[in-house]
Amino acid sequence: MNQCLQTLQDYGLRAIGMGERLLPRSGFSLCEQMTLIGSGLIWNIYFGALAVFFGFFLANALAMAKASRNPLLRKPAEWFVFLFRGSPLFIQFFLAYEMLVQLPRAGIEVLGITVQTHWMTRAWAGALLVLVLNTAAYSAEIFHGALRNLPKGELEAADAYGMAGWTRYRRVVWPTAMRLAWPAYTNEAIFLFHATTLVFFSGFPAFQQRGDALYYANYFADKTFNPFVAYPIVAAYFVLLTLGLIALFGVANRRLNRHLPGAAKKIRYRPNLIR
Repeated sequence: MNQCLQTLQDYGLRAIGMGERLLPRSGFSLCEQMTLIGSGLIWNIYFGALAVFFGFFLANALAMAKASRNPLLRKPAEWFVFLFRGSPLFIQFFLAYEMLVQLPRAGIEVLGITVQTHWMTRAWAGALLVLVLNTAAYSAEIFHGALRNLPKGELEAADAYGMAGWTRYRRVVWPTAMRLAWPAYTNEAIFLFHATTLVFFSGFPAFQQRGDALYYANYFADKTFNPFVAYPIVAAYFVLLTLGLIALFGVANRRLNRHLPGAAKKIRYRPNLIR
């Protein structure tokens, strides 16, 4: 027990540069594998959380542009969504890395100021950018579908109250669209967190062996020649992460539907012990 606590202290935050610098070389214990893989999971959560956050706002803007009657707004949004939904995420990672590597190492001059670009080839920036753009495209299609299927009664009620423009969108259109789109958007968020494991296979390198969960799982599998310990640990961590996402998005879903009858009721498990 004391040895496992020491392992947690040494390797619990190694993926973000805190703790032991060198990885264990032999005699890998279950505690070491769970600790280091859990440490790498911090990066998966980082990629997923920030991609969902920034992608949410970009997706809403794209959905509004797709729903616009102005072709100058609608067409670029349609092509953006088509491009990122029509190509595999794995290919997007490689293309983005190859394009970012081509940027000048000395930086780019903008209005007489040199802007450094070398940091864009790091996974924390470049891979995150790809994930943001990808999830924004998929989420935009979900939100756009919700905007096209708004109940006519609610829109007519908004018109009857004299709402128009931004007020109508903010108080009626957007909340209703979110309520309709939220179950599908929850699935997209879960898929996005699962897709963060592709960062390991992309061209973006892990800096000073500070990789994600799959990076450390692959390290242990290569050293022990036994993939049936490290990879199931990764799977277990992502199952727990998925359950947390379902709970978190469920709270938001109840908030969005709080005005509906029965929305405040909690689901309780009541086993049928006697028939």
